[in-house]
Amino acid sequence: MLCTYPEKFETGDIVFTRIGNTLFAQISTASRCWSNHVGLIIGHNGEDYLVAESRVPLSTITTLSRFIHRSAGQRYAVRRLQGGLTEAQKALIVEQVPSRLHKLYHTGFKYESSRQFCSKFVFDIYKEALCTPVGDVETFGQLLRSNPEAKLAFWKFWFLGSIPWDRKTVTPASLWHHPNLDLIYSSHATEAIMQ
Repeated sequence: MLCTYPEKFETGDIVFTRIGNTLFAQISTASRCWSNHVGLIIGHNGEDYLVAESRVPLSTITTLSRFIHRSAGQRYAVRRLQGGLTEAQKALIVEQVPSRLHKLYHTGFKYESSRQFCSKFVFDIYKEALCTPVGDVETFGQLLRSNPEAKLAFWKFWFLGSIPWDRKTVTPASLWHHPNLDLIYSSHATEAIMQ
């Protein structure tokens, strides 16, 4: 069955969703963003768009409909690099995907690890393929100390007693707010207002 969507999406578009479990809810709170998960459209199989993503336990490829179905309330939004991508740039994006598949998910969100997590997965593909930033690398110290709403007790528990303040990471929020990306579609009108 052919899946239809309100907009025509393209290879290289970044899809933002919201995972509802406790860990990902804390990611949203700490980074002050509704979205806590991202994936990358890498093509179409004739029935649905294909999305490459880093998820627990391994990075993989899924369909856009399945990707959205896992989002709380099936809420999602799609952003695209300003000006769009050429066919050559889309091919470079897709070339980056295979070597990143079947990699273990890093639940400590360490950017400099060989393991993956969703925002690192998308950020690194753009960085390697196009030398283009679509987010920002920051330390946990920068992220958590700048936000009075961040639940430090949770993160201390998550990291077994000690928050790695100097550890570098990249969040879905940094991709969501990045000025190089334009909003193409949102299932919630508030996303368009929060530009």
